[in-house]
Amino acid sequence: MIIEKILRKMGISLTSVTQFQNAEDGEFYNAWKIKADGKTMVLKQTKGHELDTYQTFFSVPSTYTPRLYGTARYEDADYLLIEYIPGDDLRRCDRERLTVVLDSLIAMQKAWWELPTPEKGFHYAQSLPGRENRRNFLKDPQLEAAYDAFLREYSTVPRTLCHDDLLPFNVICNGGRAVFIDWEYGGILPYLTSLARLIAHGEDAEDAFFYMTEPDKAFAAAYYYDNFVGEMGISYDNYRRSLGLFLFYEYCEWVYVGNKYNDTTMPRYRSYFQKAKQLAAELGY
Repeated sequence: MIIEKILRKMGISLTSVTQFQNAEDGEFYNAWKIKADGKTMVLKQTKGHELDTYQTFFSVPSTYTPRLYGTARYEDADYLLIEYIPGDDLRRCDRERLTVVLDSLIAMQKAWWELPTPEKGFHYAQSLPGRENRRNFLKDPQLEAAYDAFLREYSTVPRTLCHDDLLPFNVICNGGRAVFIDWEYGGILPYLTSLARLIAHGEDAEDAFFYMTEPDKAFAAAYYYDNFVGEMGISYDNYRRSLGLFLFYEYCEWVYVGNKYNDTTMPRYRSYFQKAKQLAAELGY
């Protein structure tokens, strides 16, 4: 069994294994809940920059990421053995768990705020081409003007450690702890990267895939400023404008997808196009 061979390279004897399923489509993917040596852990085949990110930023245990127990290479693939965190993700957001998530995000970003670090993980220079390319598929002068403002903002705001795909299913809440998982794209990035992605795609509808009310989004924006950004000497007005541009970038994701693949009839395209247009107008474009 491949799992046993990988664990054996780490000096671990397997007791039991269960494969995880993707939260979006239910498909199995290369991550397994294992029991071994009296512990419950997660074995995960790395993707993107995950191995580099864990080794650079999470070699010392923290409250906001799973503990790293070991790594192994097997048949040209890298694997992480990490802490298993029981709990729920944030797809059904409530104020109590949202506050715990924000506290974890703030603790992480305070720890890495504008520190000089090597260009490891998915860092700013690596993130920029993809963001610049998104502009090429907006096909709307108003959106292009607002997007140019976003790119300027993206290049100038302070940077810290960010999870570049902090959708609500990439955080696990366990009591008073919130842990960020699936670090394929994470590194030193403009500080609003994670917060904007966390709240942008929530919808105030009980059947939404990401359920988050508008009052909870407003709470998150205010809490993040009051407990973090304001302490860093950034004015509230500048923060709100920056956050607006980062949220606008998130809305442009499905505009980009629809135009790139010539499918502007998809519901997400229509919904996000209207969101992007409205926010662009509110921002003065």
